[in-house]
Amino acid sequence: MSDYRIEEVDSVAQPPKARVQDVVETPATEAGAERQRDYLSGFLSQKPTADDPTQPGGALYDGIIDALKDIFDPEIPVNIYDLGLIYGVEVTEGGHAVVTMTLTTPHCPVAESMPGEVELRVSAVPGIATADVNLVWDPPWDPQKMSDDAKLELGML
Repeated sequence: MSDYRIEEVDSVAQPPKARVQDVVETPATEAGAERQRDYLSGFLSQKPTADDPTQPGGALYDGIIDALKDIFDPEIPVNIYDLGLIYGVEVTEGGHAVVTMTLTTPHCPVAESMPGEVELRVSAVPGIATADVNLVWDPPWDPQKMSDDAKLELGML
């Protein structure tokens, strides 16, 4: 067994608090360097950067996503974006948009018309000059690509 001793006390003295006047000031020349400016002052004086309209969160990019969310699959009552059919959206500074997408199956009844509709809707977004749609089959679409909202709508959650 250990030789621990338990001592009961009524109170413990508070440790002394540091005070500004307790600090011994050394001139900057003795310390070897001048005091550096507070790091927050530079941060707080920065001007906010403008959002890049071609990136997620930017006006053009979000406008394209909104347009894609207005296109519904004819067999499944969910928009093609939440369905997971859109694999990528790229927008250049000149207003050229490229949408990479797939369909649920290569034998989808709208295989011929859906890419054209996507191109038309994306081209109609203000600020978009031209739009291209790349239809790909690799990787193949599967239900795991759907958003949680789409799964909930279809009773899969």
